[in-house]
Amino acid sequence: MKISRETFEKTSRWLKRNARPLEVARWNHLFKGNNKNKVIEILEAYQNEDGGFGHGIEPDFWLPQSSPMASWYAGQILAENGADNDDGIVGRLIGYLIKEYDPDKRLWSSVLPENNVYPHAPWWHWEEKVQDNWMFNPSAELAAFILNWSSQARNREIATKVINEALKRLMVAEKMDFHEINNYQQLYYSLKMKEDEMETQLSFTIDQIYHKLKNLIEQSAEVDVNAWSTGYKPLPLNFVVSADDPFCQIFGDLIEDNLNFYIEQLTEEGIWKIPWSWEQYPDAFPVARRYWEGIIVVNRYKVLHAFNHVI
Repeated sequence: MKISRETFEKTSRWLKRNARPLEVARWNHLFKGNNKNKVIEILEAYQNEDGGFGHGIEPDFWLPQSSPMASWYAGQILAENGADNDDGIVGRLIGYLIKEYDPDKRLWSSVLPENNVYPHAPWWHWEEKVQDNWMFNPSAELAAFILNWSSQARNREIATKVINEALKRLMVAEKMDFHEINNYQQLYYSLKMKEDEMETQLSFTIDQIYHKLKNLIEQSAEVDVNAWSTGYKPLPLNFVVSADDPFCQIFGDLIEDNLNFYIEQLTEEGIWKIPWSWEQYPDAFPVARRYWEGIIVVNRYKVLHAFNHVI
């Protein structure tokens, strides 16, 4: 099963009418051959003077000030666009992360008290000990950003401290939320690329990290195809982005089933509806929902394209 050219163009038109300029720019870069400059230009509108990102770039919390979580979201888009440490937007982001690093906890705060002042989903509400819910989401991946984009010794020392602290958490975890698993996957990909450099600085081997992640993914993923349409669940393609992904072998034929499921779930407009709600902020949530629909369109088409399921 593949998405037809007609459906692809229908989706493209919907994006232009309804999505944020950021998602339209990503779409045009990924699928229309446009260069990354427009994406970077729009992304800079979400970057604050301190180098961090805010302004609701992650649509489920609308904090305008910088936060590590919003900065993580921006970092993912920068990585998607092949940004490097020569890009000013990247250097400013790294500077923000170094400044906001908590040396006592060896991580970055996932949720800030200021979140509560602005429209947000319930899971982004700050309260005492909320960090226990998030652990190294997104700190494991933020450390990978620094590893990938900074050559300064002090910055890499901070990243290594975070990574080793995160690995302690990973290797004893019996279960883990799939979003945090995704953060660790991105960390694993970075460490694998820099294995010769990093192996002597890590408390566990790259192979140990891979097998632990494999076990957690197997435990977390919903493999009952009949349950996929019954809410917000971690599906195989939440853990695998292409056929070359080292975790692809976990799922076998379920990858094809998941690709077909995505195609079958497309609406008449050529998009996907989101399976969650805030249950609060009735004026703000419809806006966030529309933003998320645009994000999911780009992200899922990216995966479908990687698996050659778009004509």
